[in-house]
Amino acid sequence: MRRSLLTAAAALLIVLTIAACNSSQDAGKKPGCPTEQPAALTNHEEFDIEMHTSMGNITLHLAADNSPIAVANFVALASCGFYDNVIFHRIATMQDGTPFVIQGGDPLGTGQGGPGYLIHDEPVIGTYRRGTLAMARTSEPNSQGSQFFIVLSDAAAGPLEQARTYAILGEVSAGMDTVDAISQVPLGGGTQPIDPVIIESVTVTRTTP
Repeated sequence: MRRSLLTAAAALLIVLTIAACNSSQDAGKKPGCPTEQPAALTNHEEFDIEMHTSMGNITLHLAADNSPIAVANFVALASCGFYDNVIFHRIATMQDGTPFVIQGGDPLGTGQGGPGYLIHDEPVIGTYRRGTLAMARTSEPNSQGSQFFIVLSDAAAGPLEQARTYAILGEVSAGMDTVDAISQVPLGGGTQPIDPVIIESVTVTRTTP
C-alpha cells in the first residue's frame, strides 16, 4: 500500500498489514490439518469457538454468512488443533493510545507464519467494532492464512473501514474481559508481548441444526 500522503489511520493500517504476513510456507503445518483452502460453508451455518488461553477463556461466535470461505478455514484449523499452543504475538494500540487489536494464529509466533496455504478473498460483510473477530492479511490479494485479530475498541472501526479488506468472521460472545486482560500484558518494545499469552486448546461447537 503506497500513498504520497499518509494519515495517522492509514499509517496504522500499513503497520497492521505488514505484521500479518500469513506466509504460505509449510512451517506451520500440523498433521490432520488442511493443506489447502477448505470448501466454503453453506449459508446460515454458525459455530461457537471456545479458546482456552493461559489467561482465561474466550468464546467466539462465527457465522458462515459473514465469510463462507474464511469461516470454513478458521473452523477447520480450530477443529484440527492448529491453534493449540499458538500465542497472541501482537498487541497494537492506535497512535493516541486507544486499544486497537490483539492478534494471534501464527504457528511461528513471529507474524510471518501461516498454515501452508492462502485463501481467496471475499466481499467483507459486517461492521468492525469492539469484539469483532477478523482475519489478518497483507495488502496483497488473497493473502489470508491462519492469522486473526480481535478488535479492542469501537474507535478501531475508522482505520479498519478505510481498508475494508479484513474478512469478518464473527465476534466475541463471552470472555471479552480475557481479551482486555491480554491487551494489557507488558510489551518488549513494539507490539510483541514479553511473555505472550498462549492459546492452550480450542473446542468447536456447531450451533445450527
